[in-house]
Amino acid sequence: MKFIRRGTDFFEIFDGMGKNLVQASTKLVAFFEDFNNMESKIKEIQDLEHDNDLLTHEVIRKLNQTFLTPIDREDIHSLASRMDDILDLMWGAAQRAQLFKLKESTKEAVALAKTLAVMVELVYRTFRYLRDKKYSFIQDCCVEIHGLENEGDEIFRSTLGRMFDEVKDPILIIKWKEIYENLESATDRCEDVANTLESIVLKYA
Repeated sequence: MKFIRRGTDFFEIFDGMGKNLVQASTKLVAFFEDFNNMESKIKEIQDLEHDNDLLTHEVIRKLNQTFLTPIDREDIHSLASRMDDILDLMWGAAQRAQLFKLKESTKEAVALAKTLAVMVELVYRTFRYLRDKKYSFIQDCCVEIHGLENEGDEIFRSTLGRMFDEVKDPILIIKWKEIYENLESATDRCEDVANTLESIVLKYA
């Protein structure tokens, strides 16, 4: 649990959430690269997810107490909610691998996790630009995020096609399909963040 000092502003909270996302995405890649020590790796991601929940609640609390906000209230709420969703989905993907008692990962899961990690790093970078009002840099990052989301969609679609063609165990297909859907949904939430940021740029640039 992070200690949030009195007077902390929204951008500081977003910075904390962004750092949690970056750490979690790195741990998620390591998780899908090697299922050894699965329980301890999931616990590390879960701890970051729990911390982001607390930070999300802090954003909501500050919104209820703050009359003037640095950007529109609905945009602050949207950004916090989507960032919380991203980490929830990361944890969900890892947790399901343990719940389903999977013994080996797949190169496609690693590829999706790596794509997500790059997107998360870009999301984190945009919040620094937002604080500094470097709107053109935000737009550049958002373009990259959209491109990576398309790559994630392609990995997801081709992976499902390959599974239905090659994997004979229908239960195994169902298990991995759910994990891939969590990872792909996390990339979607990253794109949602980018969409909100682009809306902010249009309002303030």
